[in-house]
Amino acid sequence: MTTTTLAVLVPLLPFLGAAAGLLLGRTAPGFVRPLAVLPTVAAAVLAALVAVRQGGDGPIDASTQLTPTGSVPIDLALHLDGFAVLVAVLVGVVATCVQLYSTGYLRDDPRYPSYAALISLFTSAMLLVVYSGDLMVLLVGWEIMGICSYFLVGHYWETPEARAASLKAFLVTKLGDVPFLFGLFALAADAGTFRITGILGAVGSGGLDHPTLIALLLLAGVAGKSAQFPLHTWLPDAMAGPTPVSALIHAATMVAAGVYFVARLLPVFAASAAALTVLAVMAAVTMVGSALAALAQDDIKRVLAYSTIGQLGYMTGALAVGDRGAAVFHLLSHGAFKALLFLGAGVIIHAAGTNSLAAMSRMSGLPKRIPDAYWTMTIALFALAAIPPFAGFFSKEAVLVAAEHASLGDTTGAPSGAGWTVLVAGLLTAVLTAAYATRLWLLAFRGRGPAAPDHGKQPVAMNGVLWFLAIPSLAFGLTVGQLAGWFDGHALTPTVTTAVLGTGVALVGGLVTYGAWRHTTAMAARPPIGAVAAHPEDSPAVSEAEAIATHTPAYGDIASAPDPADPGRLLLGPLHRHAAVGFHLDAVYHTLFVRPVQAAAELVRFLDREVVETYVRGAGTLPRLLGAGVRRAQTGNVQTYLSALLAGSVVLAIAAVIVAAVGA
Repeated sequence: MTTTTLAVLVPLLPFLGAAAGLLLGRTAPGFVRPLAVLPTVAAAVLAALVAVRQGGDGPIDASTQLTPTGSVPIDLALHLDGFAVLVAVLVGVVATCVQLYSTGYLRDDPRYPSYAALISLFTSAMLLVVYSGDLMVLLVGWEIMGICSYFLVGHYWETPEARAASLKAFLVTKLGDVPFLFGLFALAADAGTFRITGILGAVGSGGLDHPTLIALLLLAGVAGKSAQFPLHTWLPDAMAGPTPVSALIHAATMVAAGVYFVARLLPVFAASAAALTVLAVMAAVTMVGSALAALAQDDIKRVLAYSTIGQLGYMTGALAVGDRGAAVFHLLSHGAFKALLFLGAGVIIHAAGTNSLAAMSRMSGLPKRIPDAYWTMTIALFALAAIPPFAGFFSKEAVLVAAEHASLGDTTGAPSGAGWTVLVAGLLTAVLTAAYATRLWLLAFRGRGPAAPDHGKQPVAMNGVLWFLAIPSLAFGLTVGQLAGWFDGHALTPTVTTAVLGTGVALVGGLVTYGAWRHTTAMAARPPIGAVAAHPEDSPAVSEAEAIATHTPAYGDIASAPDPADPGRLLLGPLHRHAAVGFHLDAVYHTLFVRPVQAAAELVRFLDREVVETYVRGAGTLPRLLGAGVRRAQTGNVQTYLSALLAGSVVLAIAAVIVAAVGA
């Protein structure tokens, strides 16, 4: 079987699994789990086989004309280069892990059949984006992912949070997709083709007439899909969906699509220094702002959501300095440890009975309850904080090295200002990343209070997936030397300068956060002046579960229990309340966009009801009155009719006489 045939099967198998799952979900529920898992596993295996066959050599292209469209044809095309085959492996592996994990996590969910089918369709759409060699076909996968995210984020549609989050995700990403679509049309008009190889050839020969306009239009769609400033606000709210969905969206699909798109068409963006500068500034603001917001979040999934936004900022920063190898390397590394973090968070939420870090900080014994999640999440947090030798260290260093080279003018085409912007923001974000990773670990696993409730053991499938993902989170970075062929032959090894700086600032961030946690814990444990300790006879017994659920002091605690020790409040100071709400961007958008739209809608409703309907009612009132008058004359009495006829004749006769007299 040829490589291109195998590549066609990779997105096709999950699609067929999704179709079969939707058709048989209710009539044959026993087939739902096999139809969810087996096609995805097969797609992952075939994607790995395609990657081995491609071997990092030259791109493999195959195409057939989909339909004649006139001057700019649309082709069903494959473009398999090193980046594509590696990202496809990531998508297949993470999707397989999510499907396996979901068999345990959602085993009692009545809507599991539709959920599993949508996960498969989501996977198929992302694989179509990865392998596609034609931008119009890529757009199909791009939009299918958008609608899948809408349904999956709103899986718990009974809750208003899930309904609002799904609608927000759909609308914000569509807001970026509108200019994105115009950018695709403008790009095809300049290049004369939708084929990626043809577009890259046109860029190389200087065939683009409007590179800056095209790049900026495309960046709008990328910002929406990959949750970059200022279109990132949908991603933290999307945590209302099931945790496995969050893992899939954050690690391998949806948000990864924008970064991958820019990496694949990087020469288009590199043709405009202004576009690269805009991309660098967008990445810098995204990195720093999201890291500050993550340090202030109380919900464990929102911490990870803002973390994803920041790590995507690293990837777009690498692209802004012209190094797509570093961007895709961090995309692959991040996909492994972020999937592990979200799936581990699902275990923690189940074990603790809450997703609040403040509530978890009141518990003790979570590491003993869930040792698998404890150890694997510790590995993933080390990778997130970029501590050597974990995977995140090598991939984040590749980004910093690329920014360093660009700042010194060693990168052709990338503005030095963009390099300095990404480098400074990357180092500052490294400090903050280590800080919020340490804070999450301390609050979740080093709580002091009643023992964590026992909700039973986790299914083997869930724990097995965690340990499987822990392997690349720990060791993937060590393969950087062997992967150079897949990354255009570009070495991604760290340099001494960036390694020392990156690791140093990460250690500083972690140690300072630990010190702040020790300080706040000591202050929280100290009873306020005048307070007395509660005793069993002084207060009613409160169960541990009730104490966790209601955030009330448990039996025997200090009478006036202070807020849980949160180092984020101490580190951020007055900035904390602003960072906790995402620096009020949602409020700004509500003021600038939502309220004017609502006001315009109210005006239209007023005009429709009070003006248009008034004319409509008036147009109907006059005939109705005339009809009522005519109806009154229809009495059915013959004498009345004769009298009226006689009176009318008399009136006509008199009128005729008057007219004749006047005429004479």
